[in-house]
Amino acid sequence: MKIGFFDSGLGGLMIMKSCMDIMPDYDYVYLGDTLHVPYGGRSKEAIYAFSIAAVEELFKRDCQIVIMACNTASAVILRKLQQEWLKENYPDRRVLGVVVPTLEAASEKGHKKIGLIATAGTVESDVYRAELNKIDPDMVITSQPCPLLVPLIEYGRREWVGPILGDYLQPLITANVESLILGCTHYPLLKGEILAQLYGTGTELISQDEIIPHKLKDYLERHSDMAEKLSKKSSQQFLVTDLTPTYSATAERIFGTPLHLEKVTV
Repeated sequence: MKIGFFDSGLGGLMIMKSCMDIMPDYDYVYLGDTLHVPYGGRSKEAIYAFSIAAVEELFKRDCQIVIMACNTASAVILRKLQQEWLKENYPDRRVLGVVVPTLEAASEKGHKKIGLIATAGTVESDVYRAELNKIDPDMVITSQPCPLLVPLIEYGRREWVGPILGDYLQPLITANVESLILGCTHYPLLKGEILAQLYGTGTELISQDEIIPHKLKDYLERHSDMAEKLSKKSSQQFLVTDLTPTYSATAERIFGTPLHLEKVTV
């Protein structure tokens, strides 16, 4: 069986690529819901429906574990999906989110003033603050919604990012945050631009493409029953719900080589 990755668009490809880099033997399937991107402004009901459809497609393609590499979905509907739909329909499969592993990594740095940039949906869910309070009540999080970043990334408008990003980051710079969580899997694509805006502040980036692969490796080591079900043929599949030249170019930029993106209906 395989490891699946689901994101609203193509940002989650960075997490999957990083997992492939440190665990190259496993078989991977990626599904980007590019037809409905971005999820950040969607209703909870819509995000739930889209996520179930995507996860079910990955299960049909023989995935034992699915990484919900979409912060909005992880923040807004993951728990409901795990406790209700998954438990009833696929009790032997696993769907894992990205929020808690990211906050665990933030806590390990020992910083107390944390910044978060994310979609409006993720920020409004307040899940990052609630989960951080469970891990370390002394840590304070300052959140900034960034609704324009995902569309700009998905549609290849990188030249517009700088001024908009500067406006988004200024409140966090003013708050003197010690660490900044990139709370959307698209945002690692903007690391260069973000670091340029933070130059001289001493703020450290917490990026999920650097965190999730090691957390997944640790999970598989601790859950040998899951790891034993996974096949090791070093295969990859890339699925999208809509296909445009911009998406192909973004995927190629992430992997450094042209990818075959298969369009699917879910």
